Amino acid sequence: MVDVLSQILRLRDNDQAQALSGKADEYLRLLEEAFGVKIAARGLELIISGSDEAVAKTKHALQNMAGLGSSITNHDVYYAIKLSANGDFTPLHELNSGVVVVTHRGQKIRPKTAGQRRYITSIANHDIVFGIGPAGTGKTYLAMAQAVASLKRKEVERLILTRPAVEAGEHLGFLPGDLQDKVDPYLRPLYDALFDILGHETYSKYREKGIIEVAPLAYMRGRTLDDSFIILDEAQNCTPEQMKMFLTRLGFGSKAVVTGDITQVDLPRGKASGLVKIQKILKGVEGISFCFLDEADVVRHPLVQRIIQAYEAHDHKVSKSQP
Repeated sequence: MVDVLSQILRLRDNDQAQALSGKADEYLRLLEEAFGVKIAARGLELIISGSDEAVAKTKHALQNMAGLGSSITNHDVYYAIKLSANGDFTPLHELNSGVVVVTHRGQKIRPKTAGQRRYITSIANHDIVFGIGPAGTGKTYLAMAQAVASLKRKEVERLILTRPAVEAGEHLGFLPGDLQDKVDPYLRPLYDALFDILGHETYSKYREKGIIEVAPLAYMRGRTLDDSFIILDEAQNCTPEQMKMFLTRLGFGSKAVVTGDITQVDLPRGKASGLVKIQKILKGVEGISFCFLDEADVVRHPLVQRIIQAYEAHDHKVSKSQP
């Protein structure tokens, strides 16, 4: 039989109480489910009941959340839970302290996990960075935010965003319109991120002046890209030859970020992924950084983390059963 212990966490004021509880006590219910405790809110006090270890972990998670002030999100709660469950005492407010860029709406873009913090630091300190990880880890969006920040600081003169035009397991058939119309569907996620950060008006102005270029990877051949911040997205769908072609476009004063998810390769069967192969080729090369993100860095719906974990467990089981 487990002894039930109760501890009281005293809060600063009503604003802090509301921030920690969430809408309709949503955050408290998440903590209860995660640690197997009961949390009762009594004015400016939270009474936590459960086993000694569970109460301690819950209290630490709440104190970590409190360090964020009033701007607590669902992801912050899930990450605070994960840190406490693993005995990690990293303060959340330190992870969120560095603002990458401020969007046109005034939203501050910050890293939200330790992995994202390492990723941003790698981009700042290296000329070529590979951001490799599953969907929802912020690989492309944070690279885009860093690129816009570099442009605003006049560290580069233009942004070049590119993707291989590979269908994700579907055959779209004939697409109407000119060449740009045909490739635009493949580049839509890049447009969406730019609109979100810059706003449509600023993006359109930069695009007209040639400060921003969004193009399929095939358009990069034969070019030398000086004073540019270049992002290659969905790089798992590059062949080794395309990857070599892209990396050798880098000119003076330029920086490149290559992002991709090696578990979602859409190349035809039998074709190797350039993103997989390049990890062996460039391992240890000075000036190049490989930054690996995982399900702990996912900032989408919490189910996305569970889906990724389920797929990884299934793939591991299949690989073990094969001779």
